[in-house]
Amino acid sequence: MLTEGICSMSTERFDVVILGGGNAGIGVTGPVRRAGMSVAMIESHDLGGTCPNRGCTPKKVLVAAGHALHEIERAGVHHIAVSKPKLDWSALIDREKDLIRDIPKNLAHSMAHRSVEVIRGHAVFTGPNAIGVGDRHLEASHIVIATGSKPRPLPIPGAEHMITSDEMLTERDQPGSVIFVGGGVISLEFGHVYARAGTEVTILEALPQLLPAMDADAVAHIQNESERIGIRIRTGVKVKCIEPANNRLRVIYNHEGKEHAAEADRIVNGAGRVANVDALDLAAGNVDYSNGRVAVDSHLRSTSNPQVYVCGDAVPVSPQLSPIATYEGDIVGRNIVEGPKYSPDYASMATSVYTVPALAAVGLTEAATKQKGFAVKVHSNDMLGWFSARTYAETVAWSKIIVDQATDRILGAHFVGHAGQELVNIFGLAMRFGITASQIKDYVYAYPTFSSDIKHML
Repeated sequence: MLTEGICSMSTERFDVVILGGGNAGIGVTGPVRRAGMSVAMIESHDLGGTCPNRGCTPKKVLVAAGHALHEIERAGVHHIAVSKPKLDWSALIDREKDLIRDIPKNLAHSMAHRSVEVIRGHAVFTGPNAIGVGDRHLEASHIVIATGSKPRPLPIPGAEHMITSDEMLTERDQPGSVIFVGGGVISLEFGHVYARAGTEVTILEALPQLLPAMDADAVAHIQNESERIGIRIRTGVKVKCIEPANNRLRVIYNHEGKEHAAEADRIVNGAGRVANVDALDLAAGNVDYSNGRVAVDSHLRSTSNPQVYVCGDAVPVSPQLSPIATYEGDIVGRNIVEGPKYSPDYASMATSVYTVPALAAVGLTEAATKQKGFAVKVHSNDMLGWFSARTYAETVAWSKIIVDQATDRILGAHFVGHAGQELVNIFGLAMRFGITASQIKDYVYAYPTFSSDIKHML
């Protein structure tokens, strides 16, 4: 790094400046540092970003508690007598905080080991290849936008009364009742933990289906299980306003042509997340964007400024998932080093909604295969009566495997329960490396395992 001038606004030059210290930004550092490039990383909050500090990692601590409560609920099937469990919510939050406490410090050590200069502050573009952060002015041959995402703002009167997942992961008092506005991943995952812990849960979704990007049959099964554990679900809802009422909060909404009101201790914004790019002054960087979505090419470069790359949740076309952010960061790093030659392939990337039990999926939904004109064989199985499901007293066990009739390739796989969050990776692997449905079926699996049921699913 070279520094010019003597004043506080002197220009510092780097090969790469990364905006954001989450999984995506950290993923960039590997290839570029191995190539000997100088790197600065600008982060306004904790290193690691949302997932390890305020998202998937701490949330899984709560999900694990939900699993334990589910197992206790089913103990009687195994002739184990247990009393009604009581979750100490404040102690659970303390455990969650204890488990993630050292993540930013450990990542800081990792960046120091890679000789990445971490700069604390808010970054803004000051030119096509220039970034300002505090009283520092940085120029770079390559700038990477890896600023992650933030809760989607909702244009609802009284929206300021809502909390987000950040507060749910820090509040040590368990609410007696919660209403989620939006039926996405956050609402389903937190809703299952809350409901199993004894909180009254309501989910209000504007669209006709929860989790609208997921297979409709899979969603129907997880909705049935959600309602079985006491979650109240309403779809096709229009929320009119949120207001204080009786020392609680009230939601006024329209459903099926009628106006309704519901009260709760907490109202949660469960409408998903959007790219966190609106404070970067993208126009100053000659970075085209619309409605908070940066325009990128197939190599994750800005279409208007080839010096700028985008990865992670800030990418407008990819799922907002931690492993995908790391994957995109690595691709961006390699493109910076070798030139724009690598493009992401999302077709075989698995995802899970960590309800209890989980909903997992990879590839296309059944509806999407029809829209794309594939001739398919759909293997749909309600597995509750299967020996493995009965052995473990599963409350829902369902799969759908979609196979291209012309090639025998897997086009999509969808699970609810039955260890689907693990089995889905087998199908993702098959899709990635061209393993056919017949080959998956012919494999000899360890028995008795849930994966040994794969041949029956096909």
